[in-house]
Amino acid sequence: MSLRLATFNVENLMTRFDFTGFRNQLRQDRVIKLFEVNSEGVYQQLEQARVIAATDDTRQMTALAIADADADILCLQEIDNMAALQAFEYGYLFRMVGNGYRQKFLVEGNDSRGIDVAVLMREETRDGQKIEVKDIRSHAMTTYRDFDLFDEDLALTNRIDDKIFKRDCLELDLLIGGRPLSFYVVHFKSMGNPRDGLDGRQSTLPVRRAEARAVRRIIENRFGAGRTAKKSFAICGDMNDYQERVDVVGRRGAGYRFEHQTEAESALDVFSHDGFAENVVRRRQPLDRWTLYHTRGPQEQHLCQLDYIWLSPALAAHNSGRLPDIIRNGQPYRTVFPPGQEVERYPRTGWDRPKASDHCPVVMTLDLP
Repeated sequence: MSLRLATFNVENLMTRFDFTGFRNQLRQDRVIKLFEVNSEGVYQQLEQARVIAATDDTRQMTALAIADADADILCLQEIDNMAALQAFEYGYLFRMVGNGYRQKFLVEGNDSRGIDVAVLMREETRDGQKIEVKDIRSHAMTTYRDFDLFDEDLALTNRIDDKIFKRDCLELDLLIGGRPLSFYVVHFKSMGNPRDGLDGRQSTLPVRRAEARAVRRIIENRFGAGRTAKKSFAICGDMNDYQERVDVVGRRGAGYRFEHQTEAESALDVFSHDGFAENVVRRRQPLDRWTLYHTRGPQEQHLCQLDYIWLSPALAAHNSGRLPDIIRNGQPYRTVFPPGQEVERYPRTGWDRPKASDHCPVVMTLDLP
């Protein structure tokens, strides 16, 4: 019996328009910046037309990436609401793969933009095993005080009664063909702007570390501290942090070289340092673990893993010979691929957009103990 489990940040699956760019140019799309628009009403009309014109190609590519993942259970990030998820599943996924995901779960979280984590599940695995939901819980309301996680680093930007998860940790308990599986869908705090001499990743690291500690606490509360290793659980999502990266050195026309680097610290050390869970993507070769290309010009380019499937020790050991897949066909042409990793892009992919997402789906076939 096998199960296909995947995670994918689809990026801003919205049912509403964002007009804040008229007054805040940092939020204004680069196309509209090319034109002089003095009327807010005209700006709103242009923004609506731009978004609608671009969305169909983008969502067709998103659906193609999900179809290629071919998951029985799909963990998603950056979903506006259930209406957006249903419209996308029916209008794009169903037409792409010929059958839909009948089970859909989303709980409104804490993100100021309204983007949430969600789960799509089939009624049965590809092997015909029934997928049953026994329980589902949101941990969006958990505070630092609740888990006694507040410290002096967090005090620089947070208060003790603030919510830990900047989106949510969605917990689901399932039976797959009668066998138990628990999984936790997350979307950790994004890397912000530089602050107090720290870059955007370091300045927001305390928040992501607290989120990781909270996920671990939730799992330990569920199964008992010291008794989690033999349980079947997975932690999935966009964690906005990495333990290693591949520096891309060079520029277009002159060629590139790729240098693997290990980070001195990461919020994800909370999961890995004592073997609490295994990042199965690290079973792939060091230059082939990335799920996102980051660039701020030739001096700052790297490939890194932001999207994860972490498995409990028991579940990882039971699938010791398996490798996860990373679906990169939806990447824009600006993404720099190490030699031998190039893929055929989806039709109508652009230099920067349209694209399926800046993120890549991560998917793994699992046997349950």
